[in-house]
Amino acid sequence: MQYRTLGKTGLNVSILGFGASPMGNVFDPVDESEAIATVHYALDHGVNFFDVSPFYGLTLAEERLGKALKGKRDQVVLASKCGRYDLTDFDFSRKRILKSIDESLQRLQTDHLDLFQLHDIEFVDKQIILEEAVPAVQEVIQSGKARFWGITGLPVRYLAQIARETNPDTVLSWAHYNLLENEINDELVPLSEEMGFGLMNAAPLMQRILSDAKLPEWHRSPQEVKDLQKPLLELCRSYGKELSDVALHYAMQHPKIATTIVGMCELEIVKKNVAVLGQDFPKELIQKIEELTGPFKNRMWFEGKEENNI
Repeated sequence: MQYRTLGKTGLNVSILGFGASPMGNVFDPVDESEAIATVHYALDHGVNFFDVSPFYGLTLAEERLGKALKGKRDQVVLASKCGRYDLTDFDFSRKRILKSIDESLQRLQTDHLDLFQLHDIEFVDKQIILEEAVPAVQEVIQSGKARFWGITGLPVRYLAQIARETNPDTVLSWAHYNLLENEINDELVPLSEEMGFGLMNAAPLMQRILSDAKLPEWHRSPQEVKDLQKPLLELCRSYGKELSDVALHYAMQHPKIATTIVGMCELEIVKKNVAVLGQDFPKELIQKIEELTGPFKNRMWFEGKEENNI
């Protein structure tokens, strides 16, 4: 395992981060005992960054992760979130955030988080984030219930704008650095170096497009991007490689991104992901992938309020 420093937090995090959302049955029903075994295997193989949210599985993911980390809390950098609680349930009020941290700590069976994040900030008015949510999470930090705070979301330019105005410890951008997307480089990467916040990337497999798994019905990528899955699979297999392995390895190699968060809850999947770290991939294969994906690069959808999709 390799580790990088998470910006000004000083925390050293594994370049492979454990995304706990699938533990909440977000993609498919999950056996709890296997999900817990997955966490333990990841820990035993050097993964130390775990990211979750009360939104994932409507608190189920936090509950299961809390069970898995019982007696192992001091081995991990633990991150959760607040502000988003269901598909359309957003509450970034001070009252809800102060309640949310206590609920998450109880489910995760710990007395503090290492990182407390505002979840999907693009879904509410900017002033709510600036005037109520940020002061509330800073109040949580002062209380000792979390060590650092950050922001998460989809629109990379909006994340950069809010980061400039609030000076967070971390920024988590999802789906903007992978074999199909590189917009994280435009503003967030140079801004992270300028301001010192830790930069994290999630969804390196573009919600399964860059894997052999069946795409979920709710996937919002344009059809022409979804249609790339089959030729990409065939191309990688012609080199004796799996598309998901190539995609994950590619994402983790970005030197300015501290950790790449991947959703995991099956033992075979976490074994496969950990094994990627020791693999080599032909430069020629990466070049051919870039030629294939080039015409479809950065065909990202937007989420949240229209005025935040800058």
